[in-house]
Amino acid sequence: MQPRIPRQSAGEQGGRWPEGTDPDDRFSAELASALSGARRRAVRDGDRQIDTAHLLHSLLECDAEARALLGDGPRVARVLGYLVQRSIGYGLRWQSTVEDSGAVPVVTGVAGFSAPAAAAMEDARVRAARRGVVRTEGVDLLAALVAGPRTRAVEVLGRAAVEPHAVLARVESHFGPTS
Repeated sequence: MQPRIPRQSAGEQGGRWPEGTDPDDRFSAELASALSGARRRAVRDGDRQIDTAHLLHSLLECDAEARALLGDGPRVARVLGYLVQRSIGYGLRWQSTVEDSGAVPVVTGVAGFSAPAAAAMEDARVRAARRGVVRTEGVDLLAALVAGPRTRAVEVLGRAAVEPHAVLARVESHFGPTS
């Protein structure tokens, strides 16, 4: 079975990133690396789109600041454990399905991203702008991912006994309100 996500960077997929994003001048190095990792993970897993769990997994691997804001070492290990189980086909049963939070339509104008993942990317961009930073950082995406209702990222956090609202509170206490 051929992967449904082309083997090019997420930004090259039809020449589109989520609205208002450009990897060269809009993302920190860590976030750009996380996005590339999420795309590779989705292709390798045979998933149709980059979803919020792909974004969370790659973000935690690439961005030490986001990892620290998630919580202590054992907490991060539990979250990564669930994400790894998912990527190898055990545990959470999402492989080869489209993420739908129920809050937004499944079909979006952003090639390669699930609707909740595209919404999280846009929310991260808005959060960075509100903080007054030029480039969207991993902490902005982390805040956007934990703020999303009923996404795969939030489900993984819940299964790992990580309260998304507590993570958002840590981000906001460290950086100020990002919403």
